Amino acid sequence: MMPVCKRCLLADMDASGVYATILRRIEQMPEGQRADAETYRQRLECCRGCDALVNGLCSICGCFIELRAAKAEMHCPHPERFW
Repeated sequence: MMPVCKRCLLADMDASGVYATILRRIEQMPEGQRADAETYRQRLECCRGCDALVNGLCSICGCFIELRAAKAEMHCPHPERFW
């Protein structure tokens, strides 16, 4: 069982190769659907400071943070919409 890690993204934990799978999914995403590198980085920084981040997942919607942040048309599910 993975320990609870607030403020950790999957990249920080790499639990059983899940992060590698997420990276493959991002790489396979059509370029026009992906957020640019700077937007992706800024989104992840916002998520790192959010209380809803637990073990690389958003506790509000249940998504993998890195995957959601990589999609250009997505937004933060938090009621205050941090990004």
